Formats: sequence, C-alpha cells, structure tokens
Amino acid sequence: MFFGEYLYKVDEKGRIPLPPKFRRELAGDVILSKGTEKNIIVYPLDEWKRLSDDLEAKVLTPAKLRRLKRDIFGSAFDASFDKQGRVTLQGTLRSYAEIGDAAVVVGVSNCIEIWDEKLWAEEKLLASEQASEIIEGIDTP
Repeated sequence: MFFGEYLYKVDEKGRIPLPPKFRRELAGDVILSKGTEKNIIVYPLDEWKRLSDDLEAKVLTPAKLRRLKRDIFGSAFDASFDKQGRVTLQGTLRSYAEIGDAAVVVGVSNCIEIWDEKLWAEEKLLASEQASEIIEGIDTP
C-alpha cells in the first residue's frame, strides 16, 4: 500500500526518484500512464493487469471502450529504476502533467501519482474541502 507525499527534483534528463519504501513495494518494473487530473500514475505491474482486466469486464459500448483504452494504454510507458532509484518521465507525460523541475510523488493506496507542485496544491485543497462530503456519501455496512 502506498501513502504519503514527497517533493523531489526532476533532473535535466526527466528522471525522478521514488521514495525507497515505494520502490521496495514495487519490486521491479512499473507502468507510467497519464492520469485523469493532469498527473502521471505509476502502476505496479499487477495493478496494471487488474486495470486491464477490469476494463475488459465493463459494459461499455465498443466505441467508448476503444476510446478509453486508447487514452489509458496509448499514453502508457514501461519503466524501471536506475541505480539511484529514479524513473524517467517521458516527455509526453511530463508535458501533459505540466511537470517542470520539481514534482510531488503521492501514494494513493494501490498506485502512485506524480504531480506538478502547483497542480498538487490545488488538488489537495479541493480534496480537503470535499472530504467530509465524500465520506458522508460512502455507504458503510
């Protein structure tokens, strides 16, 4: 399980480290894809497979499913860690997420998100403002 937030510098080659505790849990290669809120999502391979299987099981019209798959899988890249525990953020993903020379790495339970510092501050504020509303809407047994 991934949790917490960490601010890191992005080097001139577009590499960013992930926290050591995240790297230990990832244990190998990962998949990077664009998120829905102008961020980059880092998926462990087993979580990526589950996402793929879940999409196949959804009842969507063929055209909608194709579009969704193009968006998710077409923007994805596999990555591995270098000796310093860094992954390379591909240019298209960095541009999409508006990530410059610093980024925030956020643990989000089953995956990791990488955000531009300013966009993360905005998202964090919005999530904080809506948290009680969201909690009230969750059905509990």
